[in-house]
Amino acid sequence: MDSLSYEEKYPDAVMPTKCHLEKILKGQKALVTGGDSGIGKGVAAALGEAGADVVVNYHSGEDGAKEIVNKICNAGGNAYAHQADVSKEDEVLLMFQQMFHEFGTIDILINNAGHQKDAPFHEMTLEQWNTVLNVNLTGQFLCAREAVREFKRRGVVKDISCSAGKIICISSAHEVIPWAGHVNYAASKGGVMLMMKSIAQEVAPYRIRANSIAPGAIRTPINISAWKTPESYNELMKLVPYNRIGEVEDIGRAAVWLASDYADYINGISLFIDGGMTLYPGFSAGG
Repeated sequence: MDSLSYEEKYPDAVMPTKCHLEKILKGQKALVTGGDSGIGKGVAAALGEAGADVVVNYHSGEDGAKEIVNKICNAGGNAYAHQADVSKEDEVLLMFQQMFHEFGTIDILINNAGHQKDAPFHEMTLEQWNTVLNVNLTGQFLCAREAVREFKRRGVVKDISCSAGKIICISSAHEVIPWAGHVNYAASKGGVMLMMKSIAQEVAPYRIRANSIAPGAIRTPINISAWKTPESYNELMKLVPYNRIGEVEDIGRAAVWLASDYADYINGISLFIDGGMTLYPGFSAGG
C-alpha cells in the first residue's frame, strides 16, 4: 500500500489548498459505482469524510474497495463494499436491494463506473463499442433509474436533506471535446450529458436533482502514461491552461458540495473540473 504523502509523491506539483470537509452529509446514504480506484475512490473517501454512509461498488477491484471501506470505517464512518457489474440489470437490482437492507434507503448516487476500449475508428470492433457504451451509459441509466424510484417513493426527509435525492454522473470533458481514437468513449460521455439533463428536467418537480461532474486530466491509474514521466506530463500541460494535473481530491470536494444542500438550486448542469481544458488552449495565441 502506498503510504507516501502527496508532497512526497509529487514534490514539484502545486498542492491545492487542503480543507476539512465538515459533516455536511451526515445521515445521508451514498452509493459510489466504480469506487475501488481513481476518481471513484477519491469521491467515496470524500463522502465518508463529510459524514455519509457509503456503499463502495466495484467490478473486479476488491482490494481497492476494501481499502477505501476501511479508511472510512477507521475514521468513524460507515461503509461496505459490493461487487456488481453495473451494465447488468439483475446485478444492479441486487445491489440496490442490499443497500436498502443495510442502510434503509439512498440519498446520493455517484454514477462513476466507467471503461475504455480504445481503437482507431475503422478498426473498432462492435465488442469494443458495446462494452464501453454498456458500462459508461447503460450502467448509469440502470443505477439512476433505481435511485429515482427510491427517491420518489420516499420523498423529502427534511432532517436529512431538503432534496429527495441527488444524482451525480461522472462524465468527462470529452462530453464536449471530440476525441479521435476514442469514439466509443466520447459518444458514451456525450450520451451521459443529455441523459443527465433529461433526467434532471423530468424529476425536478419531485425535488430530485441530477448533475454531472466532467473531469479533465486527473491523476489516476487509468491514464498513468499521460503523466508518469516529465516528458509526458509537460506534453499534457499543453492542454491544461492552469498548468497542473487534477487530483482525485479536486473531484471529491466538488462532489460533496454538489451533493449537499449548499447546492440545492443547482440542477441539470455539467460542472467541468479541468483546469481550463475546455477553453481550447490551442487557440490562446489566436489559432
